[in-house]
Amino acid sequence: MIRKALKKTTKSDKLASLIKKSKVPPEFLQANRKMISRGVFIGIFIAFIPMPMQMALVLAFMPVFRFNVPVALAMCWLSNPFTMPPMYYMEYLTGSFFLGSEVGDVEMSLEWFKENIGDIFIPLYLGTLFYSVVGSISAYWAVNQLWKSSVHADKKNIDIIDKKFFMTCADSKKQILSQLEKMGYSELVLYS
Repeated sequence: MIRKALKKTTKSDKLASLIKKSKVPPEFLQANRKMISRGVFIGIFIAFIPMPMQMALVLAFMPVFRFNVPVALAMCWLSNPFTMPPMYYMEYLTGSFFLGSEVGDVEMSLEWFKENIGDIFIPLYLGTLFYSVVGSISAYWAVNQLWKSSVHADKKNIDIIDKKFFMTCADSKKQILSQLEKMGYSELVLYS
């Protein structure tokens, strides 16, 4: 369903005029499986990194990689003001677990974070690396699989429609032949 919506959106005249006015390279707006998957990968990878200006980092990747930029920017918003505290806490706990270090009392405040950045920096970014890699690879794989299954389902539906159409045509051909025979045109040959 999303695949079809993206395909319709990219054919929009309004979008085409906006792209021409803003001079955005069209390859960064392609809505095919590879570009969408790459956009999801880059966006989710960056979303797990505790840093300001995540969207600017997505734009910094544009000269290096080809991906759907709007999708990557949207994926960056996985980490938003509501989800950041639990995400970063989860990353800190995971990094502490991997390092075997003790987890201290944590307060969800900017002051506490500034005071303890030296103690939590390595566990936090180790957890960040884990979730960025695992999350982005998983999302990339899931988008590819869902896209492929959507394409296969569409092909299956088209095959069913084609079979029904040809069966209807065959039935119509039989009816036409029987009507012609009734009318006395039994020697008429219809070519298909």
